[in-house]
Amino acid sequence: MGYLFTSESVSEGHPDKVADQISDALLDKFLAFDPDSKVALETLVTTGQVVLAGEVKTKTYIDAQEVARGVINRIGYTKSEYQFDGASCGVLSAIHEQSDDINRGVDREDPMAQGAGDQGMMFGYACKETDDYMPLSLELSHRLLIELAAIRREGREMTYLRPDSKSQVTIQYADNDTIERVHTIVVSTQHDDFGPNDVLMLAKIKKDVRNILIPRVIKQLPERVQAMFDEDFILHVNPTGKFVIGGPHGDTGLTGRKIIVDTYGGKGAHGGGAFSGKDPSKVDRSAAYASRHIAKNLVAAGVADEILVQLSYAIGVAEPVGIFVNTYGKSKVNLQDGQIADKIKDLFDLRPAAIEQRLKLRNPIYEESAAYGHMGRTPRTVVKHFESPYFEDVEREVELFTWEKLDYIEKLKEAFHL
Repeated sequence: MGYLFTSESVSEGHPDKVADQISDALLDKFLAFDPDSKVALETLVTTGQVVLAGEVKTKTYIDAQEVARGVINRIGYTKSEYQFDGASCGVLSAIHEQSDDINRGVDREDPMAQGAGDQGMMFGYACKETDDYMPLSLELSHRLLIELAAIRREGREMTYLRPDSKSQVTIQYADNDTIERVHTIVVSTQHDDFGPNDVLMLAKIKKDVRNILIPRVIKQLPERVQAMFDEDFILHVNPTGKFVIGGPHGDTGLTGRKIIVDTYGGKGAHGGGAFSGKDPSKVDRSAAYASRHIAKNLVAAGVADEILVQLSYAIGVAEPVGIFVNTYGKSKVNLQDGQIADKIKDLFDLRPAAIEQRLKLRNPIYEESAAYGHMGRTPRTVVKHFESPYFEDVEREVELFTWEKLDYIEKLKEAFHL
């Protein structure tokens, strides 16, 4: 018999994502004024409070409080009734200097000999379920919340929306792993207080999700994905019946608590390391991006219809200690998975400094990645402007989501004789 698989997403206003975005906005500002900054920052948000902590080695200085408030206001926490807003929340900074014991394992006289910033294993995954080579359940979960935020900002429909929301999509598969249909959609969204009649409130929100949100999302999808929606899908909207208290007032948020949302929605595997707030010398981040880049290009080149790539590192050691590949029996080449891993080692320089250079990771590119997933995003070039009361303003043209570029297809086809 077939099976069901589910992924979830959370909005930019979810407290954990608020924390991620603050951490990455701080990282971006450090990198804008000092690209060699070493940064490992954590953020906690709760009722009326933001706590910043972590380790930094840098030649610059930033106003961390100003950065945090700017992120909170951008997300939409701008009203005191939310019990958390950018203008009035307290911001406590406990950021201190990076340990020399850690730094000595990373910095080298030869920059390309830079050691990994920590031990660990990182996974990259890709499949052919969507045009972005991502699991359909996660892509739909992200799209629902991206569109819900767009509706909130437009301010014409669903005018009761507040920033915090979550989604979940369940996909029905056949025995042969092909997608049959969208089985269940769950949307929970924070909203204004409608007054005493909770029943009418819930009915209004559910009607709007079904008749406004979901059709807007479906319209954006390729025809083959639109065909996966039928009249029989199950829809749950705000299942508790009321969601007025939300955001950091309703639930404390922490950096790095949504690592499955950030990656593949539970498909493939995850090594456990979070991304946000970490500069690319931390292989938790850079090697996760590198492994996604490898996996996506392998699938796009036709090596396999589905693939998982693991990279593992020892702290202070430049070369990965292991490369693992799993094609789930869906390889299109006459090679064992271990032989595919050997070819990856030959084709991709996986030293941390080489990954930084290849994917241009020493740029201020991270705040955009901190909500709606780090993987499956569209690469693009933008101009970013950073102001400082202490230094000259910085304007940088940067490439976002470089790890999503399909720039190794021809090399891989040649290497695998495709």
